[in-house]
Amino acid sequence: AAMLAAPSVLRASGAALKVGTYGGYFQNSFDKFIYPEFTRETGIEIESIGEPTGEAWLVQLGQAARANQAPADVSMMAQVARIKGERAGLWAKLDAGKMKNLGVLPAHFVHHYEDGALYGTGAVSWYVSLVTNTDTYPEAPTSWKALWAPEQKDRLGLMSLASNSFLLEITATTFFGGTEILKTDDGVLQVMAKLAELKPNVRLWYRDEGQFQQALETGEIPMGEYYHDVTGLAASQGKPVCSTFPEEGAVLDSGSWVVSKASKMLDQAQVFIDYMAQPAVQAKLSRNVGTAPTVPRNLTDLTDAEFAAVSSEKAPILPLSTLYVDKGDWVSQKWSELITG
Repeated sequence: AAMLAAPSVLRASGAALKVGTYGGYFQNSFDKFIYPEFTRETGIEIESIGEPTGEAWLVQLGQAARANQAPADVSMMAQVARIKGERAGLWAKLDAGKMKNLGVLPAHFVHHYEDGALYGTGAVSWYVSLVTNTDTYPEAPTSWKALWAPEQKDRLGLMSLASNSFLLEITATTFFGGTEILKTDDGVLQVMAKLAELKPNVRLWYRDEGQFQQALETGEIPMGEYYHDVTGLAASQGKPVCSTFPEEGAVLDSGSWVVSKASKMLDQAQVFIDYMAQPAVQAKLSRNVGTAPTVPRNLTDLTDAEFAAVSSEKAPILPLSTLYVDKGDWVSQKWSELITG
C-alpha cells in the first residue's frame, strides 16, 4: 500500500526527505528499525535529523521558515511546541485525501487548523504512570490518591514542572471529575490548592530522570510518577520497581508529526506520515522503541505482554496542552508559588 502511495516521480526525485526526531535513543531507534524499511517500501530516502530538546527546535524551524528554509521537512514535535507552531502558521497544510491510513487514528491524534485544514498527526506516544518500589510496597496502589496518603510523608518523587509533570491533570481527574475545571483560572487555583496538600509527602521535585529512577530502584524514594515503559524495562532486568495504571488512568503524552511550510517535499512528507500511521508500523515501534501505539490495540498484532509493556486499555488522562500555551507564564508563576516553592 505504501509503495502504491509513492508514485515513481517521488521515488525518482533523488532528494532525501529530512525527518527530525528527538535525538539520542529515539533517533537511533528510528534509524535502525523504521527508516530502512520505509525506503525499501517507498523508494524515498531519509536523512535523519536529531532535534534539540524543549522548544529550541520550534525556534529554529520558525527562523528558517522566514528565510524559506527547512532544517527538516518532517519534525516530531511535543504538544506545546506543536500548538505554538500552529498558532504561528508554521506547519504546511496536508492533503488528507492522499493519506489513507489516518482513519485509524483517534481524534486526539489528528490535528487541524481553525479552518479545518489538516496539518499533523500523532507520531509516538508514551505513558506517565504511578510507580513504586516493590520492596517497600509489595502491593501496588490502585489510585493516584495514594500520593496524598499521610503515610507517604517524605517518600514521593514528582516531576518539577507543571507542563511536564501533568500533576494538574492528574489532580483534576482524581478529585474533580476531569480536566474541564482547568479551563478557568479559578479552577486551576482550586486544583493547585488540592495538589499543595501533598507537598509534605514530596522528597524530590525532579528534573533529572536518572536521579529519580536510581532513587526509586534503591527504595530511597519509593513512590512517584515516571515513564511506564522505562519502569517496565527496569523491572524486567530484576529491579524492584512496578508501574501501575491507576483506576483514574495514566497520562498519555505524545509527539506529533508536522511538516515545515518551507518544505519543498510535501508529497514525500505525506507518504511518510501516512506510512507511520499504519498499525503494523506502530506495532514495530512498540516492540523496538517502547512507545505506545497511536492506533487502537485491536488493529495491531501485539501480544498481551507486548501491549502491556507499553500501554493500557484504560482510558488515559490527556494533557491539557493549550493551558500551557495560553497561560504558561501564569501557570508557572503560580506553580512556583503554591507547589514547588
